[in-house]
Amino acid sequence: MNSPTERSIPELFGDAMAQLAKLVGNEFALARAELSEKAGQVGRAATMIAAGAVLMIPALVLLLFSVATALIRSGLSDPVAYLCAGGGAAVLAAILIALGFSRLSGEALKPSITLHQVEQDKLAAKEMVR
Repeated sequence: MNSPTERSIPELFGDAMAQLAKLVGNEFALARAELSEKAGQVGRAATMIAAGAVLMIPALVLLLFSVATALIRSGLSDPVAYLCAGGGAAVLAAILIALGFSRLSGEALKPSITLHQVEQDKLAAKEMVR
């Protein structure tokens, strides 16, 4: 058997390919773990959006009635007061929905750790080939 310093080119190439195969397997495992984490993040975000919506509805109705009542007492007509209160609620709802969807954006869910590691591995593979 040859000593480590006397290994042939085919042996070295075979070792490099074995290490590359192991590296690719590790990258797939990392990607799987990161995607699983991102799926959990999506589930938690959806749960938070749903829970917030369910809890916000009765509270918002009561708050809107109180705002409309205050506007009516300050001299606005009933329809204008209800329109102002409803419009304010619609703006707040739009902001909350936009925040929820921003947490579900493609950029937030991109497996950035895996992509970074793959770039590092490409550089390492290029160095091995030299």
